[in-house]
Amino acid sequence: MPVHIARPVTILAPHKVTTSEICEDIATHHPDHPRLGAILRVINNCGVQSRYFTQPLTADTIAGTADVHARTRRAFNDALTMSEQAARTALARHGLEPADITGIVTTHATGWSVPNLDVHLVQRLGLNPAVQRIALTTAACAGGAHALIRATEQALIRPGARVLVIAAEVLSTSYQHADTGIEHMIYKALFGDSAAATIVTSGQPLGPGLTIHGPGDLYEYVLPDSLDYYWGRIDAAGLHFDSTKKSSGGAKKAMPAVVNWLGGRPVTVPVIHPGSKPIILDTATALHLTEDDARHSLDTLAEEGNLGGVSVLRVLERTHDQPPADGAGALVVAYGPGFTVSALHGTWHN
Repeated sequence: MPVHIARPVTILAPHKVTTSEICEDIATHHPDHPRLGAILRVINNCGVQSRYFTQPLTADTIAGTADVHARTRRAFNDALTMSEQAARTALARHGLEPADITGIVTTHATGWSVPNLDVHLVQRLGLNPAVQRIALTTAACAGGAHALIRATEQALIRPGARVLVIAAEVLSTSYQHADTGIEHMIYKALFGDSAAATIVTSGQPLGPGLTIHGPGDLYEYVLPDSLDYYWGRIDAAGLHFDSTKKSSGGAKKAMPAVVNWLGGRPVTVPVIHPGSKPIILDTATALHLTEDDARHSLDTLAEEGNLGGVSVLRVLERTHDQPPADGAGALVVAYGPGFTVSALHGTWHN
């Protein structure tokens, strides 16, 4: 039985922050940095013009000196608020009631809470107490695609399933002035905050969207020897994201395995995680696609930044605004730490 992914709903955080504001903040806090000029040039060329934060840039939990407790509490509460809004909007858009949901899959890596988003949302949304739950907490940038994989697996084995998928990230919590490496400065400009929700169903689709035809359309891959590509770290100051130069070439190294898995199945609709402009273009090139084909990922990066696990849901939402041809082959692909791949292949239905 085919599985259908409905149109997602994305909630952007309320405070728009421009790249010029980020550059000004960095210059103010690091006037004597020996590579300040190079840092500002790289930031202005990273492909991001604006992003949205849950709190103002000047908030103590972003550009200030709030500790790990204050930052993680703020990040989780903000993620929960955006998640609830995204979920309620998705349910209303697709004409569903909370009682119609048979499963919930959440992904969130930037705030710490036990219980996590899934349990909080069961109560807030009024879901069936016996709803199936999966909470992903360390998938990070691959989280949206990874959550779609887990939701599709539920739908494949349960006819009539309606699985609510919710991704939320408050990446502004990792905006740390104590981190002065050039890669950390770039992350200040790269990341944005948001949440998104969609419904994965077996049986009747909830309108146009992506159809997954079976378990062979799901793929997970860990790039060998990639633990030193990209990782998270937490200390008394809060959450930090670290990486080495290897991370920028991760997509190019991982895509041969993805192409081999595809086995010639057509892809004309790329839903690529906008981790950075090189990641988007390396993925598109491996699929023999153009920059224009990847425009939804590039536009997301430019206008909203890297949204972490929310990103592919946002790109998929943008794809609905310019619907592909009925039956077009689509690939959802996202990358996470150290360097992992989560991907789904399907066909578009109008």
